[in-house]
Amino acid sequence: MSRWQILPLAICLVFAVSAGSQAADKSDDFGIPQVAEINEKIRLGWEDYGISPSPEEIDTVWARRLFLDVLGRVPSVEELSEYARDRSKDKRKNLVDKILYDERYTEEYARNWTTIWTNILIGRNGGTDNNSQISRPGMQKYLRDSFARNKPYDQLVKELVTATGANHPGMPEFNGAVNFYMDKLDENGVQATAKTAQIFLGMQVQCTQCHNHPFNEWKQEKFWNLNAFFRQTRARRGEMPAGDDGAMRAMVLSDGDFMGEGRNIENAEIYYELRNGLLKVAYPEFLDGQKIPTSGRVAEVNRREELAKFIVDSGSLPEAVANRYWGHFMGYGFTKPVDDMGPHNRPTHPELVTYLGEEVRKNSFNLKDLIRWITLSEAYGLSSRITKSNALDDPTVGEPPKFSHFYLRQMQAEQLYESLLVATQAHKTRGNYEDQEKKKSEWMRQFVTAFGTDEGDEATTFNGTIPQALMMFNGDLVMDAVSTKPGSFIHTMAAEGRDGKEAINDLYMATIARRPTRNELQAANYLIGVHKGDMAKALQDVFWALLNSNEFILNH
Repeated sequence: MSRWQILPLAICLVFAVSAGSQAADKSDDFGIPQVAEINEKIRLGWEDYGISPSPEEIDTVWARRLFLDVLGRVPSVEELSEYARDRSKDKRKNLVDKILYDERYTEEYARNWTTIWTNILIGRNGGTDNNSQISRPGMQKYLRDSFARNKPYDQLVKELVTATGANHPGMPEFNGAVNFYMDKLDENGVQATAKTAQIFLGMQVQCTQCHNHPFNEWKQEKFWNLNAFFRQTRARRGEMPAGDDGAMRAMVLSDGDFMGEGRNIENAEIYYELRNGLLKVAYPEFLDGQKIPTSGRVAEVNRREELAKFIVDSGSLPEAVANRYWGHFMGYGFTKPVDDMGPHNRPTHPELVTYLGEEVRKNSFNLKDLIRWITLSEAYGLSSRITKSNALDDPTVGEPPKFSHFYLRQMQAEQLYESLLVATQAHKTRGNYEDQEKKKSEWMRQFVTAFGTDEGDEATTFNGTIPQALMMFNGDLVMDAVSTKPGSFIHTMAAEGRDGKEAINDLYMATIARRPTRNELQAANYLIGVHKGDMAKALQDVFWALLNSNEFILNH
């Protein structure tokens, strides 16, 4: 029987996820007041819409979900076994705390959130082109160090907004944080203005660059008042460290005096053009109307430092990061998109996003606390199976998310890459961080598409197209994963001489975090018979089918 004949049966068998048939009871809040408040406010939404939640997800699948969202990869068989041995009432809380606070996971936690925030700050393509102003390794080093130390989010934002120094590791005065602004200062810092408001404040002000907002009170002057904070900032060439390959430009970011477009440094204004052709003047003014002195002298007023103070003190900063993290873990934020929380885009749960923002600030902007609250909430722990009582909760057709079940979503390409390595135990022999990121970046290039808009938009096209399906079927990464050559994962498993049922169980746990059903086990045993007892060949076919199944590709 060929692999092409086996695949349809195997994929059909692995897609159905086992779950209980009882409706979810009122979940435990683990004695954490923020979890209790989240649960209460989400339940109020269910009551308002007259819907009931799906059952609670089985433990191992919930654990797989948690590992994917927090560490960016599926759990190993050993990790799932260790979790299964915990018989305590608080086993889910124990696992969340272990992943967040156990030193064994510090490096992986930092790696995953470095990947996430590198993509947010400079994009998946940022720093990958030859002669780029951005040093991707520099950005990653700064973020990796920050997340490894669990740096408070307000401090991280302040450092990014005010950063000066060299962009590439090894350069004098290296500061990887400068890479956020390194390619955003052209055209008088229009990109720097837009991305600062969008990422840190959840406000998309870029459409007011040329005209007043059509749906709310935001005016064109707000954009240019914010833009005036960046006019002291300069990017210039630096000197590449000796021995570097020179694939990117050595750059230095600094602040210098700004004369003003009217050539009056004491009153350093800028000008912008209205749609009717008239010119208007703008000075540094925050989105809420707070102003600073108009001098362009850095010694008298450093505009980016003043901007950072406004951002950190703003109520929008903690609400924006709470909304972004909720969207990461739940599949949908309280607004769509998560970085557009303007007055025209009312959140689905306004009281909850306000509450989470307040708690983020009260808890010193500790992002691990925020992760803990969300992942221990009742909504995060629900099954992805839709029931008759919540079938209307379907954001894919434009309905506001009510979080009455876990929303299925495809793995990010980065998650797939890391999960393939863990599922095949290839992660145990990985090189250093730089080598790992280089290999992953090369693999990612086939998925990233840049749209070339004014906002520098991009996305991954890892969406199940036929070429990508063929890549999963026959690509080098998957072929290496299912190899039976000496020393490979499959060869080692077969050589151990374990019982066939035990080996099949391990393959299922390694990929989809559950044991096979009776029918799936029968199909696997049939394969062993087809291969005349060649365990390696049989395991290879089962593993290949599992890696190409929806149940592996999806976060559910």
